[in-house]
Formats: sequence, C-alpha cells, structure tokens
Amino acid sequence: MMEVMLGNVMVDCGDAEQLQRFYGELLGWEQCQLYGCRAVRSSGGIVFLFAQEEDYVPPVWPEEDGRQQKQMHFDFQVESVPEAVRRAESLGAVKAKAQFGSEEEFITMLDPAGHPFCLCKA
Repeated sequence: MMEVMLGNVMVDCGDAEQLQRFYGELLGWEQCQLYGCRAVRSSGGIVFLFAQEEDYVPPVWPEEDGRQQKQMHFDFQVESVPEAVRRAESLGAVKAKAQFGSEEEFITMLDPAGHPFCLCKA
C-alpha cells in the first residue's frame, strides 16, 4: 500500500501576514514563503500555509445555525496552560467566550482571524 503523509496545512484568512506572524511567534516556528503563500515551518518540517481570501468570513465559536462554522481547529500541547494563554493573548489571540473544559486541562482561544484553537496541558 502506498504511504500517504501529511504535507502542509492550508489556513484560509483575511490577512495572511497577520496570521503568519501570530503563529510564527506563538509556536516559535520559522516564518517563510512557500508555493506563493506566507507560511510558518517547524524544525520538524510541519508547515502551515496562509491563504489570503478577499471574501474571508471568520468562523463563529461555538457554532450557530446560519453562521460560518469552524471546519477544523488546532490542539497545541503546552507545559503550562495559563502561561500559554498569556503568551497567545499578548500576540493577538482572545479567549473564546464558551469554554468546555477545565482551565487546568485546556482553554479554547481564537486566533486573530477568528479560528478556534486549544491550548492543552501536555
């Protein structure tokens, strides 16, 4: 059977430069350009590409009927959830109004483009 491996993760947004800077600084990944897109790359080769869409509509979290729903989200493992939350907020993220876990286990955040992501206790 042919092996299939994850290549890159493409993230739609309204401001590719802003999201590249946010995730580059949040994750400590290299900020670069790949395939004509702004991107960030981990030392292990994981790549997030940011596709700037003129008609981008941020998702609503939690989901609401008739509104743009999230289609995926990232879970990042961190040593200290409170420290990671403070760092993410300093870079432009906000805590989601709705939380579904304990603050010691994970916190749901929204990146500057409105995509939800979770900071989870490693």
